[in-house]
Amino acid sequence: MPNPLHANDRPGTYPPSWYQSTVPVRAPVPPLEAELSVDVCVIGGGYTGLSSAIHLAEFGYDVVVLDAHRVGWGASGRNGGQVGSGQRLGQDVLERNLGHDHARALWSIAEEAKSTVRALIRKHAIRCDYRPGVAGLGQGKESARLARSTLERLERSYGYDKLELLDDDSLAELVGSSAFRGGLIDWGAGHLHPLKFALGLADAAREIGVQLFEMSEAESIRLGKSATVKTAKGSVSANAVVIACNGYLGALDTEIARRVMPINSFMIATEPLDESTAKRLLRRDVAAYDDRFVVNYFRKTPDHRLLFGGGESYGVRFPPDIAHKVRKRMLRIFPDLGGIRIDYAWGGTLAITRNRMPHFARVENGIYSASGYSGHGVAMATMAGKIIAQAINGDLEKVDVMSRVPTPGFPGGIRLWSPVLALALVWFAIRDRIL
Repeated sequence: MPNPLHANDRPGTYPPSWYQSTVPVRAPVPPLEAELSVDVCVIGGGYTGLSSAIHLAEFGYDVVVLDAHRVGWGASGRNGGQVGSGQRLGQDVLERNLGHDHARALWSIAEEAKSTVRALIRKHAIRCDYRPGVAGLGQGKESARLARSTLERLERSYGYDKLELLDDDSLAELVGSSAFRGGLIDWGAGHLHPLKFALGLADAAREIGVQLFEMSEAESIRLGKSATVKTAKGSVSANAVVIACNGYLGALDTEIARRVMPINSFMIATEPLDESTAKRLLRRDVAAYDDRFVVNYFRKTPDHRLLFGGGESYGVRFPPDIAHKVRKRMLRIFPDLGGIRIDYAWGGTLAITRNRMPHFARVENGIYSASGYSGHGVAMATMAGKIIAQAINGDLEKVDVMSRVPTPGFPGGIRLWSPVLALALVWFAIRDRIL
């Protein structure tokens, strides 16, 4: 199976997204062309890798980050930008499957994940347009009842009082679509410009002494007295290695790859809308998502565009017409946008697990990994880097909480990724239509 690192994008070039168009052009960081010896080598310059590097450097470790393209080039710079509450699975599911104590520990980690994102933004003055508010919108007949039940359960059992219930009137006031039947606004969650956040983390890491190398794909990890990570033109020997590749892991570690599967997701940005149209679509400055398994998500930009994400594909290659694929989903929710021009369309590769919970692993001999955020990665991937840094520094409490969540392997492992995922997406597409 081809590696997503090389399947769809120009080497070392950020994809032409609305995000990329709104950040200054940055000179590439030179690749690794030496043999280095450090405390920790981080593979991957996204949220997980950069967060782990920052926290490790603050602990006093000498850290190198290797990225195969550019920092923030992967899913960290292409996603919907939602900083969500909780884990990818609801607390009711986690309590049922893992027990109340484990579920409560997972909730605490997720709450810390959001505060960690905000703390990094404040501490390092990252200008990434963070705003509070994420709306979860339901399309099914039971959506209103489920929204109220969720609000009451989180208030009662977790003391979480940041949810606003959307009844028929407030839902109609919030979003200009008849597609939804109930929902919640989570004012403890938020949204941001994902590429600005990733680049801000990279700048913060460099300012505190982390060595970053772009265009430096890790080709192998050789174990010994210390681990050696080899690239095309150099190598890094380290006492600990952080594998932070998520959907772009390829075959670098087949044991992780057996449990974490890459999947493509897609986004569009409309032309700038007139102020009245933009306000009618979404009257508050919140991000929104629906309750489909193949989720739709959207929010407005400061220049009055609609950012809309949705649709997935099971092959490594992106479809030939991303704009058409996502536009169809947008028009099901906002049918009156049929005459609106699409200015940007892009795809990215994230990673999922079978149970949609992230896969944390202490692989062996000081090698740590976290991936498989299943579309819930802005906060949790950032937190994962912090958790791994704590573990390398000797505090295993949170990595043990996360790694105790079972992440079963996909049947057939890496060899059967595409056919397994194809069957799953067909089933869930049918499920979304009948709910």
